Amino acid sequence: MKNYLTFTKKELVESSRTYKLLIMLTVFFIFGMMSPLTAKILPQILSQFMPEGITITLPEPSAIDSWGQFFKNISQMGLILMVIVFSGVLSTELSRGTLINILTKGLSRSTVILSKYTGMAVIWTTSLVLAFLVGWGYTAYLFPGSGIVNLLFSVFCLWLFGMFLLAVLLFASTLIKNNYGCMVITGAIVVVLTICNIVPVLKKINPYSLVVENVSLLTNITKVQDLVYSVLATGICIAALVAFSVLVFRKRQL
Repeated sequence: MKNYLTFTKKELVESSRTYKLLIMLTVFFIFGMMSPLTAKILPQILSQFMPEGITITLPEPSAIDSWGQFFKNISQMGLILMVIVFSGVLSTELSRGTLINILTKGLSRSTVILSKYTGMAVIWTTSLVLAFLVGWGYTAYLFPGSGIVNLLFSVFCLWLFGMFLLAVLLFASTLIKNNYGCMVITGAIVVVLTICNIVPVLKKINPYSLVVENVSLLTNITKVQDLVYSVLATGICIAALVAFSVLVFRKRQL
């Protein structure tokens, strides 16, 4: 346990020194701030670009529009950024030889995998919480008195899918040494899940459902119980991917 905590702390310190933490926090702060602002001023921007003589009537922006922008930004650009930032989770240290030195001194490979996943999870969670708090504050100020339901559960679903992507990225990094290869594998998994989501039977247990039903959860079109199996399946997949990462990394020749 001591080695695990020490190596996890080392991962967080290194992420700070290599600006990974700063990049994640800064970009997610911007997402949290810009989502309600974009929802507020978008109708005015669209009206300015309409041809002369043509008028359109747009509904008054609401908190739903703000959170819609929030989930769109995080589930697309935010997750892509996260994958890019952490794509070298193993390969960077292996190429430099720093990880080999640590392993030869007695640190277990299981500890390395678990610490790296924990470090990524802490940064992802902190970034998402920051974006949520900033977005919630601006939304409450710009759109007071909104009737939003299932907001925390919707954010939890987004967080859980991010944890799933980190597990996929970690597992991919134990298979190949190339950063780009890890991103390609992660992207390919997302494409497969997107296709599977078309099939109603698979949709009920598909992790991808957690990032496509966020806004419908807020309007209660999608019920919490509709995503229970997806949540459970995603949790199982995360545990399995981390376990497989440990097994593969133990046998990997450095």
